[in-house]
Amino acid sequence: MKKSLLLYSVIIAILLLAAFDKVEKDADKPTFIPPSEQRTGDPAKGYQYLITGDFIKSGIPYDFFIFANGKGKNLLNRDGKNANVDQGYNVVTNSDSMDIVIPTCLQCHSEVMEGKLYVGLGNSFADFTNIGQNAKRASMLNMWKTTAPKKYNAVKDLLQSISIINPQIETEVIGVNPADRLAALLVAHRYPQTLRWSDSALLDVPETVIPTDVPAWWLLKKKNAMFYSGLGRGDFSKFLMMSNLLTVSDSSEAHEVDSHFSDVLAYIRSLQPPPYPYPVDKELAEKGKLVFNNTCLGCHGSYGDDGKYPNLLIPGSIVKTDSLLFKANQQGTQFIDWFNKSWFAQGAYPARIAPSDGYVAPPLDGVWITAPYLHNGSVPTIAAVLNSKLRPQYWSRDITNAKYDYSHLGWVYETHDRPDGKKVYNTTLPGYGNYGHYFGDKLSDDERLAVIEYLKTL
Repeated sequence: MKKSLLLYSVIIAILLLAAFDKVEKDADKPTFIPPSEQRTGDPAKGYQYLITGDFIKSGIPYDFFIFANGKGKNLLNRDGKNANVDQGYNVVTNSDSMDIVIPTCLQCHSEVMEGKLYVGLGNSFADFTNIGQNAKRASMLNMWKTTAPKKYNAVKDLLQSISIINPQIETEVIGVNPADRLAALLVAHRYPQTLRWSDSALLDVPETVIPTDVPAWWLLKKKNAMFYSGLGRGDFSKFLMMSNLLTVSDSSEAHEVDSHFSDVLAYIRSLQPPPYPYPVDKELAEKGKLVFNNTCLGCHGSYGDDGKYPNLLIPGSIVKTDSLLFKANQQGTQFIDWFNKSWFAQGAYPARIAPSDGYVAPPLDGVWITAPYLHNGSVPTIAAVLNSKLRPQYWSRDITNAKYDYSHLGWVYETHDRPDGKKVYNTTLPGYGNYGHYFGDKLSDDERLAVIEYLKTL
């Protein structure tokens, strides 16, 4: 009898171990992200709203802005007063009939490369390393409270936000973006249903500023979830308009702004990647396509007229890149709860947050122009993405006159033997790691060159 019980216990233990092993193995498999219904809109109207619209209602009086900054470059070919400010700003008229200058999406979602503006390309030159000082300088405008009340009313909501938020979103190096930290701070000071402002934080906000590289907008048309970890599900328009939280007065204003963002989404989904500007070795590219299809297709999809993108979430245990971003997104339970019960999660087209243990393998359309690479912008070239031995621990590029390496697809960079200020990317910092994505390491040098040539055609 004892032997039978012992044998039975052993069998049960083996079965349990097998079951746990299956669960663990299933957790280590890529998972498909299902699509969500998206609103339709007018791309032309969406573009005009992006470059002239008042989706932020508070800003700096136009005359003072021009006095302090001078006239900008008119790379968007706008007319009127908008012709006098850079592409990252709009001139709009507020409720007091005053022309004000507001920050826009194109501060992060456009980049000037070799004198040409690419709308939808992530801005990899934005400097958030000293943005807290900007808030201190802006706070001087509080003097208008008594001397120029109409000007103060125009800017007070913006001042209210940036005085609290800007000092808390500073990054360690130039060129990375604090978008996740910004989103957490914006919602921490808003009531979820009314979206009204709270001077004190309603949520606990982690201290770490986790860097990201801004993804290209033209990829969104293929994706079933937004953001690197795929946490943005449901209505993409609602996520796109979240910058309105910078100055929104309440949910009624958010509803009015939201009525334009189906058009903005339609515009973004109409964007096409810029073609590679130089001749491509077609024979080498065909060889690269074969290598790509054998090595990369499973995660990143196929391309051409019959191309298919798989929308896969790749577990961190497989991709092995810096995990701080997806772990922070997964562990931010207060942020998740806030969003999923907020105004954004309501209505006919709700949005929601669904955290995960990994990153979405992105589409590679126009990948040639989207350097630097990985979700945190830690790798300067595709050549180094495909060969981890080439990845520099400390590197920098000329921020003022950056040059592009059309052979290795990325930025011409300089390596350093130690961290040296905010212009040197330091991959030893938490969240800034350049490790992982080792799939190209198994390829030969010739195969990697062929893959790079093929990627120029996407």
